Amino acid sequence: MTTLTITARGQVTFRKEVLQHLGIKPGEKIELDLLPDGRGILKASRPSGTIDGFFGLLASKTSKVATIEEMNEACQQGWAGKE
Repeated sequence: MTTLTITARGQVTFRKEVLQHLGIKPGEKIELDLLPDGRGILKASRPSGTIDGFFGLLASKTSKVATIEEMNEACQQGWAGKE
């Protein structure tokens, strides 16, 4: 267990090994879920992308347009472990 000290301003500094364990880098965010028994769960905050952010992700990366059949075939090969 790691013990942290709260400053007079209510701030906490996490040790390097704690940040590494959580996978957090400088500038990233953490989430704290407060539980009713006075405990909390701390975890790295990961952006939850939206479908709107996904559309256009690969736009202009290629000039080839794949048919739905070609996309389905590529998916099947990917799930089968083939390239």
